[in-house]
Amino acid sequence: MNEASATMRVEVDLLRHGEPLGGRRYRGWRDDPLTERGWRQMQEAVAGQAPWQRVLSSPLSRCRTFAQHLARELGVPLEVDERWKEIGFGLWEGRSAAELRARDPHCLRRFYHDPVGAAPPGFEGVAAFMARVQSVWEEVLARHPGERLLVVTHAGVMRAVVAHLLGAPPGHLFRLHVGHAALLRIRGDGERPPALQLR
Repeated sequence: MNEASATMRVEVDLLRHGEPLGGRRYRGWRDDPLTERGWRQMQEAVAGQAPWQRVLSSPLSRCRTFAQHLARELGVPLEVDERWKEIGFGLWEGRSAAELRARDPHCLRRFYHDPVGAAPPGFEGVAAFMARVQSVWEEVLARHPGERLLVVTHAGVMRAVVAHLLGAPPGHLFRLHVGHAALLRIRGDGERPPALQLR
């Protein structure tokens, strides 16, 4: 974390997309839209919240369509940035855990214990992904100091932001479970650096 972001007021909420069409699978950059249930999950997650001053979003439709709707409803600007996209899963894109285990029963165990050394072919790479997310995180804080922001994004991006704030190594990226439409609050008052806020 750079010194500037550690000494400014930070009010950022990160919202994971709801359930997408196609069931549970490794989506990454695959652009599946939300189900009706996924849309409701996101509406429920933001219901009763104080208005954000700006909405930021991944370009993938499972995030962007809801972000566009919410920004219009609140009357606030929307910013879409490629860097808020999920980590790219390479050859695992679009496949379920059962399909992957049928080919190699231990591939997921190896990956989750060592995502750096046991990644699938074509995988974006944890270090590159974390650097991508860190760059947009720091840039957004510098560009919108003190604003209350909502980022509509993915589980992997939320994990990467947490890892960045806590100084966790790339190999620990998947040691946080993030459910559909999970809302994560990050607050910093300028005296203390940005920290996770439990509700």
